Amino acid sequence: MGTIGLLRRVSGIGLLAAALVGCQAGASPSTPPGGSPPGGGPAKTIVIGFTTSQTGSLNVESTRQQHGLQLWVDDVNKAGGIKLSDGTAITFQAKTYDDESKADRIQELYTKLVNEDKADFLISPYSSGLADASAVIAEQYGKVMITTGAASDGTYKKGYSHVYQAYTPASHYLTGAADLLAKLDGSAKKIAIVHENDKFSSDVAKALTDYATQKAYQIVVNEGYDSGATDFASFVNKIAAASPDAVMGGGHFADTSTFAKQLHEKGLKPKMVALLVAPPEPKFADIGNAALGVVGPSQWEPTVKFSEEAAKSAGATWLGPKVDEFVSHYKAAYNEDPSYHSAGGYAAGLILQAAIQAASSTDTDKVKAAMDGLNAMTFFGLTKFDTSAAAHGLQVAHEMVYIQWQKDSSGKLAKQVVWPDVTKTAEAVYPIP
Repeated sequence: MGTIGLLRRVSGIGLLAAALVGCQAGASPSTPPGGSPPGGGPAKTIVIGFTTSQTGSLNVESTRQQHGLQLWVDDVNKAGGIKLSDGTAITFQAKTYDDESKADRIQELYTKLVNEDKADFLISPYSSGLADASAVIAEQYGKVMITTGAASDGTYKKGYSHVYQAYTPASHYLTGAADLLAKLDGSAKKIAIVHENDKFSSDVAKALTDYATQKAYQIVVNEGYDSGATDFASFVNKIAAASPDAVMGGGHFADTSTFAKQLHEKGLKPKMVALLVAPPEPKFADIGNAALGVVGPSQWEPTVKFSEEAAKSAGATWLGPKVDEFVSHYKAAYNEDPSYHSAGGYAAGLILQAAIQAASSTDTDKVKAAMDGLNAMTFFGLTKFDTSAAAHGLQVAHEMVYIQWQKDSSGKLAKQVVWPDVTKTAEAVYPIP
């Protein structure tokens, strides 16, 4: 069994720390953070640098991502760090700045993380646009960077060799919604697409347009709106005039939530609404009945069934905590349900941990080689990267699930996984009530 395969749960450490100890054959389980590992070897602290949108329009999603990543840092350090073959125990220090949800701050801040804070490894900011800007700096300085909360395909087609994607690419975000529509209603023919004019949402919309057209759907509206938009009346009017079977698109949390609310307030009754980013967030339910029936693509949900057994069936190595362990631990730490943004932050840490263990080193070239060879499953799902020159670092294994807001037995809004069939917790409600 390889080094990654020896990552296992160890009893008696507490919480998720047990599942995160970097065990090797014959290794003792843990070391107090900052101390010497078993056998008297040295301890080494590694700096992970990233920015978060502590303010600005991306605050909700970015905060969840930071929570997940910080939880991983805390868990690894509580477990005594990642033990290398020479006995060194690697612990982590997170260094972050507020990017204010602004792309023009990213390159300055990531340059500062590398040159002043001496970050050894980088994690991307939330959103494809910000991640794309940070990738330039990672490649310029030869730093391995894991992108999470960043789905656009284009970043990985620029010849970079140090940037690795945790998320399912944007080209797959809403294609599954078209497949779900086809399953639910073979007579549905018309789709309206309204999306934010940012990198990620535009990539998703283009891929959806191409895919739906190939499936013989008619795209009756295909419009973009500026980031930060709050008035969608003109788009709603165009949708109403086109009478589509389904409305798809959106962008990020704030704009997508507002768009869904205004569709409902105007009394539009498409048979399906499938929107980006916002629906999987627990806070989406705050818009009340406007959320009912809305479908959203999710990178992860607490009901997924990824496990050590599933990893074996997929021919992948199993890494880290179980799904329910992560969920309960996250809720205890932050008093909130984890979203896929939360899970993606934690998963980014697990991916880096797996590569360091496989390399038994923090040397950039060795960790990069380990990333190239990674074929793993975590509670977040499968992880494997394209290693071709044309799309190096593009995620090729992780798959989306699709949620829908429905009413539970008590009449309260609740998320259900409705697609694909192998992961669903309920049948999709169609058409929207």
